[in-house]
Amino acid sequence: MGKKRKVEQLFFLKEIGVNFLSPEEAEKIRRELLIKPANREKGEETQKRDKISPSKEKFLKEIEEEVASCKRCELYKNRKNYVFGEGNINADIMFVGEAPGEEEDNQGRPFVGKAGKKLTEMIEAMGYKREDVFIGNIVKCRPPGNATPTPAIRRTCFPYLQKQIAIIRPKVLIALGNVAAQTLLDTKETITRLRGKFGEYQGIPVMPTFHPSYVIRNYTIPVRKAVWEDLKKVLNLLNENS
Repeated sequence: MGKKRKVEQLFFLKEIGVNFLSPEEAEKIRRELLIKPANREKGEETQKRDKISPSKEKFLKEIEEEVASCKRCELYKNRKNYVFGEGNINADIMFVGEAPGEEEDNQGRPFVGKAGKKLTEMIEAMGYKREDVFIGNIVKCRPPGNATPTPAIRRTCFPYLQKQIAIIRPKVLIALGNVAAQTLLDTKETITRLRGKFGEYQGIPVMPTFHPSYVIRNYTIPVRKAVWEDLKKVLNLLNENS
């Protein structure tokens, strides 16, 4: 891992409140983080995954065309843009959110507002860049007033994401918030109960954690530390399976 990535990660550790821990606890976390970096020398398997598959691109394009013309629910009537998702189609990590907000609706891209900035910080703290991962949502169009998507709308739109997951085949899914976690894990449990514990979707590990918007609204040391603990578990899982 380069010096810049280490600095970014240590800055994030300080920012979430590690400096409030005892020196021994802080040093233990730092050692764990630096001993198990996210960016390793690329082995043969990783190099194969990095090669763009024409078939993947083709299938994802076909799904995007379906989304572009979709009228399965009422959300298409008021949308400015659908938000299909973006990122590395060979990604090891796929982040899944709830639905587009106002800025996402304006730009047609996922997580580009304040929550997007916070998500980018989370991704970079893990030692990755946005272009290294794939980012999508359960629902592809913005609900009016950023309302929570109804169960009916989630059921209607979720098959598009299911197809994306099947094509991209990430090694781990990170579910951001209640809607993403409940949909992927088929449960009614809240994110407070789900976060920090791996679940499973179609054989893929799922780590539920707080949505970046929640982190912004509840900008406390316990919340930020909890999110970082969740992200570290993902890094450790990837390291163990490398």
